[in-house]
Amino acid sequence: MGGVLIGFGIIGVVILIGYVVGRIDLLGPHGHRVLSQLVFFVLTPCLLFVNISKADVHVLFSPILVVSTIAALSAALVSVIVLRFVLGRSVAETTMGTMAGAYVNANNIGLPVAVYVLGSATYVAPVLLFQLLILTPVVLTIMDISTNRGSGASLGRTISRPFTNPLLIASLLGVLCSVFGVRIPTDVLEPFSLIGAAAVPVVLISFGMSLHGQKPLQAGTARADVLLESSLKIVLMPVVAWLFGAFVFGFSHEELFVTVVLAGLPSAQNAFNYAQRYQVGVAVARDTVLLTTIAAVPALVLVAALLK
Repeated sequence: MGGVLIGFGIIGVVILIGYVVGRIDLLGPHGHRVLSQLVFFVLTPCLLFVNISKADVHVLFSPILVVSTIAALSAALVSVIVLRFVLGRSVAETTMGTMAGAYVNANNIGLPVAVYVLGSATYVAPVLLFQLLILTPVVLTIMDISTNRGSGASLGRTISRPFTNPLLIASLLGVLCSVFGVRIPTDVLEPFSLIGAAAVPVVLISFGMSLHGQKPLQAGTARADVLLESSLKIVLMPVVAWLFGAFVFGFSHEELFVTVVLAGLPSAQNAFNYAQRYQVGVAVARDTVLLTTIAAVPALVLVAALLK
């Protein structure tokens, strides 16, 4: 338990430093965007490729992925029923709200948690692949159709768009190396390892910068939707993961801890990025990401206290 708290403490301190950097405007008005671009296109792909390429293939395709998928789909199902049939939201609003409540932050928060709390960045790889390969194409396709944004692009192009994602490309290359037993010489991997080592601290600093100036749950921002999605993300998904992991799949203590922590990660900033792109559910996505990020810390500490 002490090691887990130390891990969260390390993450929190670096995020706080990022917040201070943003508050004093140290890097200028475009600093956060520059760091985000660097992390997305260079640092994180290197980190994922190095870790996944050396990982045991059984870790990548373990029952943990199955339970993580069940937890995400359970939250998505509840979200669709409530948003669409109870609150009467449009298809596009329902889709973006559901993504905010079921799409975990496997990059900005998942990687640091995996490194400092779970002990290996490899644990987030299956979740990241599932979200990039399955959830993202489904969400983008529905949004393109429901907002008429796909009228100028073929269905194939819409579905294939996620495959240009550098995180997915790096992860897939790593998976291929792992599956086929390709062992890259250490000297060849070293530059990528060195670059990838910068991913976690830069991600946390960038994320801390993004928190400055945020004011969630303002009037007229669909508070009911935000509270629903935040509850699904922080409460329902970890509970579902625990139930299936403990009583259906019979996970060991270690596997159960990893699975519940992954399910308890906050909502991904991708939800906010896509909401901005389609100009649908922007406030809901933004506030859900912020609230779940704040709530995830005590929630994950509680998980660690109960399971670790």
